[in-house]
Amino acid sequence: MSEPYDPSVEGAEMSFDGRMSYGDYLQLDRILGAQTRLSTAHDEMLFIIQHQTSELWMRLAIHEIAAARAAIAADELQPAFKMLTRVARIFEQLNGAWDVLRTMTPSEYTRFREALGQSSGFQSFQYREIEYMLGNRNRAMLRPHAHRPEVHARLTAELARPSLYDEALRCVARAGIAVPEAVLSRDVGATHRADDGVIEAWRAVYADPAGHWELYELAEKLVDLEDYFRRWRFNHVTTVERVIGFKRGTGGTGGVSYLRRMLEVVLFPELWQVRTAL
Repeated sequence: MSEPYDPSVEGAEMSFDGRMSYGDYLQLDRILGAQTRLSTAHDEMLFIIQHQTSELWMRLAIHEIAAARAAIAADELQPAFKMLTRVARIFEQLNGAWDVLRTMTPSEYTRFREALGQSSGFQSFQYREIEYMLGNRNRAMLRPHAHRPEVHARLTAELARPSLYDEALRCVARAGIAVPEAVLSRDVGATHRADDGVIEAWRAVYADPAGHWELYELAEKLVDLEDYFRRWRFNHVTTVERVIGFKRGTGGTGGVSYLRRMLEVVLFPELWQVRTAL
């Protein structure tokens, strides 16, 4: 038999006393020490890790959306495309995670559901921030965060900034394509509503892709992002219905009925409507 392989022979670092290690850099003690079950149910660990990892991916999505928005505002579209692609892939990753959670049956979930108290995914401030950044600016959804002043202030500050879509439309206007002034100067704290003039602006882009290639690519990156975001919402509804049926959510929402209403939200309406107009 050959001798066991020793990586140190090839120069691998093996001693980390007082030196930066993998676990140190990633702060794994803090991360892996955060899965505290409140029941004895085996499947509660799955539930906790599913939601904690989702929050980590959403943390990255916020980082990328903010950078993409700033790049679009500066007419630096090529870097923005990379970031928007990454956000779409993040939601693809989040979509795959529902497949893991769906291995939990209704009887397994009921063994620890009461331990959740009034906590619910709709209270995720990072999810709310993503929605606000993308343009779904429902001020009523600030209320679940009133007990945390720093989070409430963060979300309120986001409502004072142009959304990702607002910046995209301003970019279109700067490129010389007519966008209604009422849209460009609107109250950014409110949700954008579909506008026929914006449909015409996007139709000009799609009618001449070669002449407006960067805006054409921007439009498709936004559609791609919303496509994956919609799939994430749909898979959320399906998973919840599979696990709890039509019970009310732990946070007091209608559960599946609430999530189905969220499926009706369109982030970039004219980019979908222009397809009919072409």
